[in-house]
Amino acid sequence: MSSRSEAEGSSELGGYEVLVAVCGGIAAYKVCQVVSTLVQRGAGVTVAMTESATRFVGAVTFGALSGRRVLTDLWAAEASYDPQHVRVTEALDALLIAPATYNVIGKIAGGIADDMVSTLVSAATGPVILAPAMNTRMWENPVLQQNVQKLREHGYRLIEPGEGWLACRTVGSGRMAEPDEILDVVVEQLKSAKPKNRGQ
Repeated sequence: MSSRSEAEGSSELGGYEVLVAVCGGIAAYKVCQVVSTLVQRGAGVTVAMTESATRFVGAVTFGALSGRRVLTDLWAAEASYDPQHVRVTEALDALLIAPATYNVIGKIAGGIADDMVSTLVSAATGPVILAPAMNTRMWENPVLQQNVQKLREHGYRLIEPGEGWLACRTVGSGRMAEPDEILDVVVEQLKSAKPKNRGQ
């Protein structure tokens, strides 16, 4: 079986545009598989990263997997006169935030847009999916849970974290969902409507 032939012939998600926003957490390495699989299945994928996310996985890695420039810095985009950081949200069929950290969830819930990821989320009009990942005590923090509930009420979709071995070397809740589970949710969301940019 030729993986090259499969990739070249895959059009299951052809026409769909996905923005994957990667935040700072060790679970960022799992998102590489998500991006790669979406691309192999025909979706157009753009990756945006917070500065802290680049300390876990390099932007070059996501650039190679997506075949597109990775968005990391609002100021760099402006300096090059490239408005892509605004345009990329116009035709999105889904926006995935993974790992969705305590910090980014608080920013979104509070209406703060002070970096590439939070700014793109603030401008997105399509469905937003969050895959949280954090320490158990952070996940169970009542402030975080209040923010999560607020986002749910505004239509954000959350992929519940599971239990398991965490980066803090403890076992508990807060472990980001596995790539296959995240992919199932994203694909289901995409297929619930026709691609926005089909026929353009």
